[in-house]
Amino acid sequence: MDLNSILLTAAGAIGGVTAVIHGILMKRLIIRPIEANFAAYGRNSGPLQKLVALLLQFSTFNWFLSGLALIAAAIWIEQDARLVISLLAGSSFLYGAIISHWAIRRPHPGGILMSVACILIVLGLTVG
Repeated sequence: MDLNSILLTAAGAIGGVTAVIHGILMKRLIIRPIEANFAAYGRNSGPLQKLVALLLQFSTFNWFLSGLALIAAAIWIEQDARLVISLLAGSSFLYGAIISHWAIRRPHPGGILMSVACILIVLGLTVG
């Protein structure tokens, strides 16, 4: 495995692990309180609760698949397809990093990890 593949694999692993942690924390800290709020005010709208939960977890799903795609690209896929996968995954990670830094207005672990993953993607495409 060459250095480019190692860097892309590391970026994919960081993105995938960050996505899993994000999903767990999102469920615990945001989705459950929203569901409790619906219940407390007597708004028992099942479809709306499902929609809110699914939309909030969309980024988790996207980042996890992007991480898996980067790892697969590093191991099995040739250079041209690596570029496309890296651009798609990198844009997703970059969006997450920017939104995280903008929304929290201080360093945020998820935003920092996504930024590191973006740097590793760039290095994985340009080194060598």
